[in-house]
Amino acid sequence: MFVVRRSTARLYPAGVQLAKMSGQLGDLGSGAGRGGGGGGSIREAGGAFGKMEAAREEEYFYKKQKDQLERLKNDQIHQAEFHHQQIKEHEEAIQRHKNFLENLHK
Repeated sequence: MFVVRRSTARLYPAGVQLAKMSGQLGDLGSGAGRGGGGGGSIREAGGAFGKMEAAREEEYFYKKQKDQLERLKNDQIHQAEFHHQQIKEHEEAIQRHKNFLENLHK
C-alpha cells in the first residue's frame, strides 16, 4: 500500500513515518514551527528561500530512501541466487553419495 503525499505525488511505502509527514511542522519552509527547532536560519526566515530549501531537503531524503530500497532489493536478489547455487551444489553432493553407496554394494 502506498500513500500519496500532497501535490508532489511522490510515493512512500506505508508504515514509513517521516517527521515531515507528522503534521507538527505545518507548511515546510514557511518559518519556525511548533516542532521545537526551526531547521536552520534560512528555513526559519520562511519565504521563497525557506520553501526552496525545504523542497531540496525533501528531494534529498526521497532520493536517499529510493537508493536504499534499490540496494535492499539487489541484496535480496543476490541472496536468492546464492541460495539457489547452494541447493544445486547440495543436490550434486547427495547424488555423488548415492552413487558411491550403489557402487559400494556391487
